[in-house]
Amino acid sequence: MQKNLLSRLQRWILVLAITFFIIMTVARIFTFTLFNTVAFSWSSFFKVLWLGFRFDARDVGIMVILMLLLGLIKPLHPFRSKLGKKIAFIIWFIAIIILTVFYTFDYGHFAYLDVRLNAQALDFLHNARISLGMMWQTYHVIWILLGMIVFVAITFWWVRFTYQRIALTDARHEPFKFRRTLFSIIYFLVFGFGIFGKFEQYPLRWSDAFSLNSDFNAQASLNPFQSFFSTLAFRQSTYNEALARKYYPLMVEYLGITQPDSVNLNYVRHIPADTSLPGTHPNIILVISESFSAYKSSLFGNPLNSTPFIDQLAAKSIFFDHMFTPGFGTARGVWTTITGLTDVEQNKTASRNPQIVDQQTIINSFKNYGHYYFIGGSTSWANIKGLLENNIDSLHIYEEKDYNYPRLDVWGISDHNLFTAANKVLAEQTRPFFAVIQTADNHRPYSIATEDLKQFKKITLPNDSLLKYGFTSNDEYNAFRYFDYNVQHFIETIQKEPYFNNTIIAFVGDHGLVGNAEALFPKAYTSQGLTKNHVPFIIYAPKLVKPAKHTMLASQVDVLPILAGLANIPYTNTGMGRDLLHVKDTSQNMAFIFEGEQQELGLLQHQYFVTQPIAKPEKIKIFSMIDNAPVPHNAQTDSLQKSMQTWMQAIYETTRYITHHNKKKVSGK
Repeated sequence: MQKNLLSRLQRWILVLAITFFIIMTVARIFTFTLFNTVAFSWSSFFKVLWLGFRFDARDVGIMVILMLLLGLIKPLHPFRSKLGKKIAFIIWFIAIIILTVFYTFDYGHFAYLDVRLNAQALDFLHNARISLGMMWQTYHVIWILLGMIVFVAITFWWVRFTYQRIALTDARHEPFKFRRTLFSIIYFLVFGFGIFGKFEQYPLRWSDAFSLNSDFNAQASLNPFQSFFSTLAFRQSTYNEALARKYYPLMVEYLGITQPDSVNLNYVRHIPADTSLPGTHPNIILVISESFSAYKSSLFGNPLNSTPFIDQLAAKSIFFDHMFTPGFGTARGVWTTITGLTDVEQNKTASRNPQIVDQQTIINSFKNYGHYYFIGGSTSWANIKGLLENNIDSLHIYEEKDYNYPRLDVWGISDHNLFTAANKVLAEQTRPFFAVIQTADNHRPYSIATEDLKQFKKITLPNDSLLKYGFTSNDEYNAFRYFDYNVQHFIETIQKEPYFNNTIIAFVGDHGLVGNAEALFPKAYTSQGLTKNHVPFIIYAPKLVKPAKHTMLASQVDVLPILAGLANIPYTNTGMGRDLLHVKDTSQNMAFIFEGEQQELGLLQHQYFVTQPIAKPEKIKIFSMIDNAPVPHNAQTDSLQKSMQTWMQAIYETTRYITHHNKKKVSGK
């Protein structure tokens, strides 16, 4: 007797998987055609369908795996047990209802707000009566409900019909156990991959949708499940407009807003180029340096001599020795550098929040420049890809898969090879460029490429010396030295290139590291965790700028305005940063600190640091940043503390507001 290729359960699963792929694809076609407001493009259409299919494969894959697991339990097998059949029908019925509800609300949400269904829709429940009234008066609710019921009924009928047709086949035609097992494994692998979504280190994420270079195409490629659950963790991501308005006059003064508008809260500054200076259109290379912690570097007197080359480089550069990152973590550091805004998300990083992925960046003011981003690993990490591709015009991203170098560790190729690869690309450019290079080797597992050990020699130091001067191990110490070695390799390499003489190279830490810096800095750096925020900022351009050491306070939000000012280009600034090299009075500089996980705010100003829990302003504390003496409580310091607290709240509330009102400008609009 001839055996079937697939078991009854496998055939049923396959038929239903195809069915739901068709349903979700048809829904996407309707979304694309109904809500598209630009000229139809077949290329965009098929790209949206393909990426959408991959997102849909995640949801279909979950159902397939669930049915396969059910079939592994003999008493619950849908074709061998009445109980299994009943459970399978219940699961499919619930799934159909969920799909129907999500897609129905998704269409309404898209029609109403021009974005896919997201977790913010749950806020409508706070005013359920008003929301329901609006729905009743806006939409044909009765017909929509009838349509939903009909769709559920027809789809569930199809589930039962396909089951009955397959169940009628003779059980004796079932394939042998080996073949059933083999195809079950194939199903698990194929649909399991559908859930993961990529042949890469990181799974398919919502940020991949923004590789389509269009907000609408990105929205259309998602499905309501992906958009809703990706935003669920960010429901509390919001702002307080009343407080933003309260502090607006302060921000006008501090940011230098020349066209204040207290009604519409305008924060935009258009900075003209200095026409008295020649316009050389210099190239920019910004190296976002992993864990470039100030106190671990010999730049700040650390006797372990961890950065001998960078020390020499800084002496020939513009060097900011009081630069602080607002947050801790690479994702927060990249966000802040690119947008000029502190990442003020409390639970997760801003780059992971689909609702605020759309941001302006000063990089786009570098007109007629090529824009490049080099990373040794993947930009899918922390959804950084969405931030970059969605906001930087005509961006060329180079990742691990684009290089002909071996993988060093989980972070991709070595920084040595990353610098080499970046230079090869940049040396071929015929127009000015703005390039970001993101390093990673100064991070656990502290890998050093074997081929580099021929020239780079590890050093072993006594444990007590390491601990005294901020290092936890020889591995960490040598990784820091390896970063210095790689910077030397990069500088010596590009010095031989024609583009070098007209290039500004900047190095800034993505963040510092928590550790003991008491041998080098006042105790507050260690006790208040400022070691994780204090990083060097070095700008090297021997043919373009004069060396200078600046002790003024600076923040990571200032990086791009400073570079744009040095490049002498006209630029638009919508963030919180300032060009500190062209600010008349830097004595009032401030560096804002945000501790998302601890839910604390901080501010550095003058020689003091204040900090408080976000929700408990009465718990504010003040510390000296120049010595270990307690700050005396007197009228002068109390007044200063109150002023700093006001500024701290002003920056926090303004940043929250701008983050949700900083969408990039679309050409032609």
